[in-house]
Amino acid sequence: MFAVAVAVAAVARLADGRERGYARQIALAGLRAAVQLAAVSALIGWVVGSVPALLGFLLLMYAVAVRTAGRRVTPNRTWWWAAAPIAAGVLPTVLALLLTGLVPLRGVALIPVTGILIGGALTATVLGGRRALDELNTRHGEVEAGLALGFPPRDARLEIARPAASDALLPGLDQTRTVGLVTLPGAFVGMLLGGATPVQAGVVQLFVLVALLMVQAVAVAVVLELVARGLLYRGDRPVS
Repeated sequence: MFAVAVAVAAVARLADGRERGYARQIALAGLRAAVQLAAVSALIGWVVGSVPALLGFLLLMYAVAVRTAGRRVTPNRTWWWAAAPIAAGVLPTVLALLLTGLVPLRGVALIPVTGILIGGALTATVLGGRRALDELNTRHGEVEAGLALGFPPRDARLEIARPAASDALLPGLDQTRTVGLVTLPGAFVGMLLGGATPVQAGVVQLFVLVALLMVQAVAVAVVLELVARGLLYRGDRPVS
């Protein structure tokens, strides 16, 4: 399957807007996944038994997500602003889950739940940030028109970028709307394989999906605000 994915991307010449082919990226992503999963499998037993190691591992997950999301959105020095939307969505959610006791402070529970939330925030940040910046670049004339009419720079950018950035919520919304009918997500299947009842698995999966929706909504709202304020941009300066 891995070889087929690479071959299809190469034959179809799938590439991003800067003509960088995805075949090579798919190959590298697959190899990285294999190495990283092997390393995590070897370390997970030690990590779950120590709270300091657990917190350090979660911080590493967050740092990698920030770097990955930021460099996907922009190649310039403003990439580090991706730390804000990911943290804004994930941190309050994880703290709420810990304080309410829904997730215990144990690695075997906290690592997978936090990983799912960070992954969702990463995806929303990348999609929202890229779509917002693409739209501003394509419709920069409309931004300038808004400025000419007296709109503040933030408001002029926001009016153009908001609809495009909001599309980043569609994958999460569609997954939640079709769960159980089209898809059976990992948490549900994993709990069933682990011996939980279908009802227990369904409850846990529902809470994960709802938490993901909140995390992604916050991430998109924050990354949109960063773009509108000109803190996150491409090139040497923000559009207009």
